[in-house]
Amino acid sequence: MISIPVIAQGKIPPFRMIRWDGTMFSATQLPMGKPVMIYYFSPECEECQKFTGELLSKINDFSNVSIAMITYQSTQTVADYVKKNHLRSYANIYVGTEGSSLFVRNYYNILHFPFVALYTKEGKLIRTYTWKEVSVEDMIFRLKNIK
Repeated sequence: MISIPVIAQGKIPPFRMIRWDGTMFSATQLPMGKPVMIYYFSPECEECQKFTGELLSKINDFSNVSIAMITYQSTQTVADYVKKNHLRSYANIYVGTEGSSLFVRNYYNILHFPFVALYTKEGKLIRTYTWKEVSVEDMIFRLKNIK
């Protein structure tokens, strides 16, 4: 497997996932003209649960951001996570599993969760956040200061 550095890739990965409700969803279905957050997580990860809570507590600051929450866990596990966190309430959050393909996980060479990649509305990478760096406040700041 060839590992391409995130900085060199610089664009939204052409992911595909099965959503919590069993429907297919791909990167091409993300609304045009909005910043994008790719949030790779595991429903069983304590840090991911904490980050999801922090993100939802500031969700108004992300109302114009398309958020793709992607995991490798089963569709049932994803559905349980969606229900537990009331994620169906947010039209801009798309949650699903890439299953065993691990395309997104390999695209970013993700070793720990949570992982976040933030993009401009043009699809240009703003910044990636590894599990120790994830900061809702920094994301809000960067989104407000996109030129």
